[in-house]
Amino acid sequence: MFLSKYTLLLFFFLGFQLNFAQSIISGKILSKNNQALEGASVYFNNTTIGTISKNDGTFELKVKPGNYLLIVSFLGYKTEKIQIIISTENDFLEINLNEDNTLLDEVIVKKVIFDDDWKYNLNRFKKTLFGKSELANDCVISNEKKLRFDYNYKTNTLTAYNIEPLKIKHKSLGYLINYDIVEYTLTQKHLFFSGYIKYTDLQTPIKPKWIKNRLKAFNGSRMHFLRSIIHKKLTEEGFLVSQFKRVPNKKRPADSVIKKARRLLSKIRKQIKSSKKTPFLSFKFDSLKRITKKSSLKKFKDSIYQLEVPYKDMILSNNKTSLLDFNDYLLVTYTKEPEEANYLIKPFGKKRRPTGMQSSNIILNERKTIIDPSGVMVNPNALINQGYWAFEAFANMLPLDYQPPKN
Repeated sequence: MFLSKYTLLLFFFLGFQLNFAQSIISGKILSKNNQALEGASVYFNNTTIGTISKNDGTFELKVKPGNYLLIVSFLGYKTEKIQIIISTENDFLEINLNEDNTLLDEVIVKKVIFDDDWKYNLNRFKKTLFGKSELANDCVISNEKKLRFDYNYKTNTLTAYNIEPLKIKHKSLGYLINYDIVEYTLTQKHLFFSGYIKYTDLQTPIKPKWIKNRLKAFNGSRMHFLRSIIHKKLTEEGFLVSQFKRVPNKKRPADSVIKKARRLLSKIRKQIKSSKKTPFLSFKFDSLKRITKKSSLKKFKDSIYQLEVPYKDMILSNNKTSLLDFNDYLLVTYTKEPEEANYLIKPFGKKRRPTGMQSSNIILNERKTIIDPSGVMVNPNALINQGYWAFEAFANMLPLDYQPPKN
């Protein structure tokens, strides 16, 4: 991912389809006792489509017909998630929210100390959530103290949650982002985060630099790729797709061999310290040392067997549905932009060689998974990113209803 040792598992709960006609969805937000709730946040997840309920609890949204996940949140109440299909007819919803006494009790009882440990965890959270792209430094959380962290020393796992949605100002893309964390887990090798997102333009009209930066974030992104594959325009849009297998690296000894070599090395070191160093011990020591050094080699090597993958080997389509379906792994290369300088810096100061292109790996957890026309996977568990898309992370994400300028 943004740190190359990580694999990014990025899941967002969503449901979104693009059409041309617009419908109006309206409704009323009520408490369990049917009292109107003023100021509840009502929005379609991961889009710019949202509003606030009025003093009588009512709301109204204009939206294109399709499948959506409607999110309703209000401080002190449990967030309500409703998967809905909007037709061309107008719909009216009555939504009752339940009080979230558990969270309120936890906030009151558990006093938080914003000490050096909390600040260290906050720094890790922001670096991994936003990533290390050029846009990451322009993401600012205005209510950081609404974050809570737990660290498990045995498993070296950091988890995070918020007691109210985070308010993130994205100065480069021109969005105010409300982010309600569902899960955030960081281990030594994996990052997993999921949540509900509401985008709002920082101001209108939109500044020219925001339009430019949004287009740059879109170009080469996973959203761009999935929209291109649906419309069968990969080549025109600048994508090359190869197919590869992961095969064992013959140059790397098996884990059991490396483990045994380390154990024997430890014994030989003790023998050398307690007695004179013999030629035999020296030879054996050097041999074992060579084996343990090879532990740094990758366990698997990527073996490309198809350079230009035909659409029929990647996607199944009919008039209504597009399904991503392929064997092994895909290497997706975007040829119209080079890598950012930060991407070329590996952990521990090592550098990658620049290629002048952006390359990402796709791993399918589930075969025949639906691609939404907006450029997302309907099943959030279906896809794992590696490479450039993982590096870009949250800071380069766009709302699902984003459309690039026509010219």
